[in-house]
Amino acid sequence: MSAEGSLQATEKSRDETAELEQLRIVFDRARDAMIVFNGDLRVTDVNQAACRLFECAKEELLSLHVRDFLEMMSSEALERYDYSLTSGDHFYFEGPLYLPNGSIKYIEFQSEKHDGKNAILMTTFRDITKTKNLENERFISQEMFQDIFNQAIDGILIFDKKGRIIDANPSLCRRIGYTKNELLVQTLSELVLPIYHYKIERLWHALKRNGKSQGELPIQTRQGEEVYFDFTTTAHINSDYYMSIMRDVTEKRDMEQELAKSEKKFREIFESAVDAIIIWNEDWTVVDANPSSSRTFELPLHQLIGSNLEEFLDLSQPKTKEITNRFYDFNAIREELPFYMPNGEKKDLEFTAKQGIIKGHNLTIFRNISERKKMEQELRESEQKFRTIFNGSVDGVLLWNENLKIIDANSVLCDFVELTKEEVCSLNVRNLLDEGNKKILDAHLSFLKEYREHEGELTYTMKSGRKRTIEYSTKKDIIPGVYMTMLRDVTEKKEMEEQIRKSDTLQVVGQLAAGIAHEIRNPMTALKGFIQLLQNSIDHEEKDDFSLYFDVITSELQRIENIITDFLVLAKPQAIKHEQKDIIQIVQETMDLLTAQATLVNVQFHTEFDPSLPLLYCEPNQLKQVFINIMKNALEVMPIGGTLTVSVHAKDEKFIVVSIKDEGEGMPEERIKRLGEPFYTTKEKGTGLGLMVSYKIIEEHGGYIDVHSEIGRGTTFSIILPINPNEENKKE
Repeated sequence: MSAEGSLQATEKSRDETAELEQLRIVFDRARDAMIVFNGDLRVTDVNQAACRLFECAKEELLSLHVRDFLEMMSSEALERYDYSLTSGDHFYFEGPLYLPNGSIKYIEFQSEKHDGKNAILMTTFRDITKTKNLENERFISQEMFQDIFNQAIDGILIFDKKGRIIDANPSLCRRIGYTKNELLVQTLSELVLPIYHYKIERLWHALKRNGKSQGELPIQTRQGEEVYFDFTTTAHINSDYYMSIMRDVTEKRDMEQELAKSEKKFREIFESAVDAIIIWNEDWTVVDANPSSSRTFELPLHQLIGSNLEEFLDLSQPKTKEITNRFYDFNAIREELPFYMPNGEKKDLEFTAKQGIIKGHNLTIFRNISERKKMEQELRESEQKFRTIFNGSVDGVLLWNENLKIIDANSVLCDFVELTKEEVCSLNVRNLLDEGNKKILDAHLSFLKEYREHEGELTYTMKSGRKRTIEYSTKKDIIPGVYMTMLRDVTEKKEMEEQIRKSDTLQVVGQLAAGIAHEIRNPMTALKGFIQLLQNSIDHEEKDDFSLYFDVITSELQRIENIITDFLVLAKPQAIKHEQKDIIQIVQETMDLLTAQATLVNVQFHTEFDPSLPLLYCEPNQLKQVFINIMKNALEVMPIGGTLTVSVHAKDEKFIVVSIKDEGEGMPEERIKRLGEPFYTTKEKGTGLGLMVSYKIIEEHGGYIDVHSEIGRGTTFSIILPINPNEENKKE
């Protein structure tokens, strides 16, 4: 070989070596992992990127076979690679790489088979983990955005720089009544009424200047309704698009408007309220007050605002402390306390307080109740006076309402009707009266409808059966809706008036009787004398012819004599000799005298005597006269016969009662009341003196006569006589 040829060979060798070194540098510095396999598919060389990718030393990689690398990939890669060996020289795979240390990386794997003197397999591994992660994140972000876009409660609107609507989420479509396709052919300006287009101009201006915009935008729905949205718009969310998040604030806006109206009304009420209203903070400092507060607390409004409420209270008082503690425990309270004004005046104020009601401040409404408390005190005193009079009255007092419901009754009335106060108050006025007085009550109520007062008199039957005469007087509306009835028992008064009337009559009768008896007895004596002379002067034979006339004259003169004697009983006190006598014997002797007369009218005597009765201190002849008068009257009222029941028994160990009961027709109440009056009689030839004398005799014995009669069933005369007349006995 020539020197020139040798030199050229050397230079060529040198160039190849340099080229190989440059290739080694490129091989080692390549960013992709590169691995070279020999014909047996075992690793012959690796670069630094391969060591980094597989996270192991070069020596470890040089000991591996191509199948070791394929097993780090998926089974799909292994199958495809085996197929590529027989079908071609190039192989490509993209997928996960599972490293022995547990790490997972995403790679692009390529292999190129080179045939030649030294058949090799050149492989490249590109780490695309970061790219893959970014793609995944982008995909997830897009999915999440789409979910948020579709599921969001707020409306979302996407539009371009010309205002053309690109997208709208379902929430916005539902709220404004358009379908998505209908919105996609409209612009933002078309959704807004022309009068609000200036708001659109502001939105574009803010987007150009700041890249975002916020505000309130009224949008017209498909139905023509005006809906208000709070919007936040962001520029360039994707290319040249804008996204606006829109929240429906129509209801909120309406509420705010109503709240503004309410606040205005509150301020009007606050300013014009009659009661004092004060707003104060936790330090008790007055933050605000209405004009009425100035009058209540005796301070100008500008001085009252800023003052401390504690200045008006006596905090040393236990009640003040107790009320304060309750206020903080329950956050609200309604109470009353004395407040001390700057001018020295003390006022009783009723207040209602609530904690934290206005912007964290407390609100209290005050009302001056000083006058009310004074009136309440006067009312209590008046009530006490009324109650004292009510309970201490000697008359019965009844309070009742418009429904006749009894409200209250004093003890006198309760004793009178023989009921407890609770029993009386559970009744109706109508239930309190017996059936016989219902008409009187109706007339009384009718009169009260037109007049404020009415009075009258009625007869009340007690539980015991005794009748009492009651005077009543009712006043209407002593307080609204309440009636007061005063009831007074005038039975004894009426009886006394009756006795006085009878006494006056008896006095007159007595005076007449004395004069008449004196005047009649003188001619009577002459008549009796001349009759006897005339009778003696007639021959014995003629005397029989005139004996009937003489008998009639003598009988009638005797009758006149008896009447005169009765008159004299009334005219002057008789010489009476009292002695201890058996009352049953006196009654029996009286019955014996009348037995013949009773037999004539077919009347039978029935007796009920108590043999254990004590002797009675009396004038027997006078009592016999009383019994004769009453029994004769009883026989006369039973002309067709019957039974005359006579009973004698003791009563309360102080009285003896003689009862004479007939079976006649009976008498009405008004006739019973007149029995014993002078010259009052129901008989054709009666004088009325018999019973009058009988009443007087029993009265002089310290007793009384009680008469009970039922129409169609008969009459009972009960003569009640004291066993010891020296003791004071009262009629029951």
